[in-house]
Amino acid sequence: MKLDEIAIGRLAAHLDTCIREVKDTVKITDTYPEMDWDDAYAVQDALRERQIARGARVIGYKIGLTSLAKMKQMGVNSPVFGCLLDAHALPDGGSADTAALIHPKVEPEIAFVLERELKGPDCHIGAVLAATAFVLPGIEIIDSRYRDFKFDLKSVIADNTSAARFVIGGQPLAIAGADLRTIGIVLERNGESVAFGAGAAVLGNPAVAVAMLANHLAARGESIPAGAVILSGGITEAVAVRPGDNVTLRIHGMGSISVRF
Repeated sequence: MKLDEIAIGRLAAHLDTCIREVKDTVKITDTYPEMDWDDAYAVQDALRERQIARGARVIGYKIGLTSLAKMKQMGVNSPVFGCLLDAHALPDGGSADTAALIHPKVEPEIAFVLERELKGPDCHIGAVLAATAFVLPGIEIIDSRYRDFKFDLKSVIADNTSAARFVIGGQPLAIAGADLRTIGIVLERNGESVAFGAGAAVLGNPAVAVAMLANHLAARGESIPAGAVILSGGITEAVAVRPGDNVTLRIHGMGSISVRF
């Protein structure tokens, strides 16, 4: 690590203020260009602890940068990881208050719900599938605190990988016999189809992303508890939304979910 506890706490407080006051900022590596990956996750941890101190509860995890092409472009060999808080959850068919968001975008995802604890190291697809109760459609609403969505990976990790809101619902799909690679999705905005894809867009199989999350947490002495919700990564590029928009995600075999803005 390159930063001391004072700098880490200062950065977490700054990002926390941006979230609560709905204001943007330049990326934090502009101020601390020397920060490393451990520093970035330490800031994320400190940010989470501030939110927990105000009554928030961690209910799951989210995975970003799950496109193999994007990872190669960014020069990394692993996705990025963040946490989901109970305050992030919205009901299916509910509303997202745009006044509480800076510049929201939506991503269609497959959400995993675990029935057993999942541990690394050496976690693999088989272990993920064995620990999964079912999968569901998920709409993640991302909202980077960085001005004009311009950031580097260390800055976005510190910002809890742009976590803001999410919706899960639809029809639970049992994992046994399901081929997550070929499951197709359609994302609609105001009744118009704006994105198409299949599960294979997430590292070839969304379960691979979940296994990588378990191994990442194991290196930190943590595991994924039973009952956790995991957003496995965007199947398509993120789609911008504005006040008045209605977004619907349809996933083959899992029905549909929606959210209003």
